[in-house]
Amino acid sequence: MRCFFDLAQVLVQATDIDCPHRNNLTFNVVNIMKKTLLSSALLSLLVLSPLASANQAGDILVRGGLTMITPDSAHSAVLLGGDDSGMTLSVDDNSQLGLNFVYFFDSNWAVEVLAATPFTHDVKLQAGDTETTLADVTHLPPTVSALYYFDTNSAFKPYVGAGINYTIFFDEEFDSAYQDAGFSNLDLDGSFGLSVQVGVDYEINEKWHINASARYIDIDTDATFSVGGDNIGAASIDIDPMVYSIMVGYKF
Repeated sequence: MRCFFDLAQVLVQATDIDCPHRNNLTFNVVNIMKKTLLSSALLSLLVLSPLASANQAGDILVRGGLTMITPDSAHSAVLLGGDDSGMTLSVDDNSQLGLNFVYFFDSNWAVEVLAATPFTHDVKLQAGDTETTLADVTHLPPTVSALYYFDTNSAFKPYVGAGINYTIFFDEEFDSAYQDAGFSNLDLDGSFGLSVQVGVDYEINEKWHINASARYIDIDTDATFSVGGDNIGAASIDIDPMVYSIMVGYKF
């Protein structure tokens, strides 16, 4: 504000100058004041808008958007009859519609439930320098987390979270080429594991917000399968994915 008073004083002094350039000087000073006021107003809009509204006990957030699962790139050994076959398995990425629900106990603490439409992944088989699609599997990874929101007094509301995941696998099916070769009865066990995440909400207004999050989920599963009718195949698969989400949310 001091600069405004200084400029005003200059303007007053300028009006007392008895010279041919008085009008130009006055005009320049007025322009400087206008630009300074406009810059200050724009800065205030960027800092203060939208008006921040603190989360309260009983608030419910419902979000929906894109969720991508990126499994660990490590390869898992394939055992045949208990012996290492020299072949390995890996799991590719997949994106689906993600949903989550958040309930606030107060302005900082909340509980979140992560849900999604089923994810389907191709399981790749590596044999030497050759990689083929062995099978595809479908899973659901519901996760319940405790969240802590940091006090920012702004539209940006960052948080951290930790929770428990249970992943259930279903519709495990070998690729047709491997079915013809005698592969069958693929089965993946369910998995319990821990989950940690970081995220942020950006409030568009009192009801709507945009959410971005990244989380790690510990997902390990044991796979078994038959070859030629004999149940001799096995693999311990560490999926351990990173899960990235971009969502739009509404507060009830």
